[in-house]
Amino acid sequence: MPQTTPLTFSAIRAQQSAEHVVLTFAASAQDVLSFAMIDRIGRDAQGELSGFQRPQVAGHIREIQDYLEKPDSVLPNPIVVAFTEGVQIRDLGNGVCEISIDVDGGPRGLVVDGQQRLTALSQVGRDFQVFVSALVCRDEAELRRQFVLINNTRPLPKSLIYELLPTVDDLPARLSKRSQAAELTAQLNFRKSSSLHRLIKMHTQPDGVIADTIVQRIFMESLSDGVMRGLIRTKGGDRACVDLISNFFEATKRIFKHEWEGQTPATSRLRHGAGILAMGAVMEILAERTGARTVEEFEGGLDCLVGRTHWTSGSWDFDGEVRRWNSIQNINRDITLLTHHLTSIVKADLRAKRRASPAPLLQVAAE
Repeated sequence: MPQTTPLTFSAIRAQQSAEHVVLTFAASAQDVLSFAMIDRIGRDAQGELSGFQRPQVAGHIREIQDYLEKPDSVLPNPIVVAFTEGVQIRDLGNGVCEISIDVDGGPRGLVVDGQQRLTALSQVGRDFQVFVSALVCRDEAELRRQFVLINNTRPLPKSLIYELLPTVDDLPARLSKRSQAAELTAQLNFRKSSSLHRLIKMHTQPDGVIADTIVQRIFMESLSDGVMRGLIRTKGGDRACVDLISNFFEATKRIFKHEWEGQTPATSRLRHGAGILAMGAVMEILAERTGARTVEEFEGGLDCLVGRTHWTSGSWDFDGEVRRWNSIQNINRDITLLTHHLTSIVKADLRAKRRASPAPLLQVAAE
């Protein structure tokens, strides 16, 4: 029979932020799941983000469960639950209070931390209580902000944190820069017209082949010191920045068709992190020095690389340092070597084209 009366717990309230209510109480896993749910991260058909919790890790849950089934097991780490509504708090004095949670209609809270512990505990046939740290937030935006800030100091996958950043306001400067890059990367990945549509590996696109952090790095560097620094400030700047990378990699796919199609980072360094970053530097040069924006304009700038790359076989010659094609790794030294090699070829080609261009005819004034 559905719960119709509020669940009530005795709690200890901590004096922390004046804008938030923070308290702790003990509850069984069944009680926690009746007033809080685990909202897993995902995207709808239009690519819109929802939820924020990572997928379950079955092995980790099983390890916790095996431990909790022991009669002498303890679990001092609390489950952190955030609420935006459905709770009433009655102050009893001296830091003691009573919290009533309305569960009529379903859970009102969201699990912010401890989802694996809670899932494991719900599968244990013991009369076992866990500490719950409850946080009452003013709205869902604040709830998401607390989730990111709480978990950014824990070993959560960075990719998950970065994907959530665009949904959070009032972030530290370091995370704000990453937030903008993460949002542009998501647009690049989920826009159907994009040349990288669903090719970027994210928590909500786990079968992608190009790491989202690599693409974010291209955006961040360009927004800071490259062509996107001015482009982002124009009308429709977000779309212009996404189109720039989309058009460049469409040109890349056409120029290096066999090295791109059906390849993985292991079979082609063009789809490898080092290759993607190096090509991002090539994009910057063509966009800055030639004004390239369209697929065709980028193709014209990439022609000079045909026959001078070794994405899937052979060896690279980096000014006398010979490297097997698959020895290039996603480390700074290798990325720098590959970037210098490709950009040097492109710069030399641009210089040659300028020298070959006929001098403009002078207009002779009529006598």
